[in-house]
Amino acid sequence: MSQLIERPGPEVPLLADLPTVPLPDRVLVVEPRFYDVEYVINPHMEGNVGQVNRFEARHQWRHLVEAYRGIGQTVDVLEGQPLLPDLVFCANQSLPVPPGLLTEGSGAIMSIMRRARREPEVAHIQGFLAERGVHIAHLDPWSVPSMEGTGDGAWHPGRALLWGGVGPRSRREAWERVSAMTGVPVALLRLVDRRFYHLDTCLSFVDEQTAVVFPGAFDDAGRELLASLVPRLVEVNEVEAMNMACNGHSPDGRHFLVQKGSPRCNAQLRELGIEVIELETDQFLLSGGSVYCMKLHWWS
Repeated sequence: MSQLIERPGPEVPLLADLPTVPLPDRVLVVEPRFYDVEYVINPHMEGNVGQVNRFEARHQWRHLVEAYRGIGQTVDVLEGQPLLPDLVFCANQSLPVPPGLLTEGSGAIMSIMRRARREPEVAHIQGFLAERGVHIAHLDPWSVPSMEGTGDGAWHPGRALLWGGVGPRSRREAWERVSAMTGVPVALLRLVDRRFYHLDTCLSFVDEQTAVVFPGAFDDAGRELLASLVPRLVEVNEVEAMNMACNGHSPDGRHFLVQKGSPRCNAQLRELGIEVIELETDQFLLSGGSVYCMKLHWWS
């Protein structure tokens, strides 16, 4: 039975009452050999077809990998594939699931991509995870129109709670099914600004108590739900949101890897004791993605 949370209320569980889950322990990245902007499927891509400097993109990607390894993260690298320029954004093709929810060990629910052009990406991520013993599950494409993995599904750090974005890429039906499959409540957030086409463009959790958020991407119910469940919200303005400040990633609750150039947001995080690691990802911003989009944080 699915458990969807759509607005604050007495029936909404307290974070402290939810079961604990471990943080993911591995980071997957896909090398950008074939990365480019070849089509337009979000507003950020408009005017950028053929504009990627592939040499610079590889340089920036290597710095991202080095940053993860520099803070002690285990990083797996998957080769890029011809004709799949967006495979580098490997947050989108699956939703890793903590151990004990889908099966005794770790699991993953594979995505149903909104655009047919990206659907072949799913098999490559599935193959990587399956070869490493991750239990693979699928949604029924006859009842779920689309679901784009951790692009729209964010696990609350340390708790059995999933945040699900409802918007251009993932539908409400997907989160109903994911909740039923895992037994985990899903807090729904509706995306109302087409520039923020995935949840990970406007919300990123730092730790159990803290998240970086652009409030303007959500409707009133979503803003109220975030305020009721997340004790500390670091709110970014529109300029920093468009610089993908909310597309940063904290793999451990102590570090935040993010596109450089959002001083207001980063100062607030540093005041909370978070080490902010600023990176240049402007070649990937041409596609509307940055740090969070370029990795898959998964349970081995």
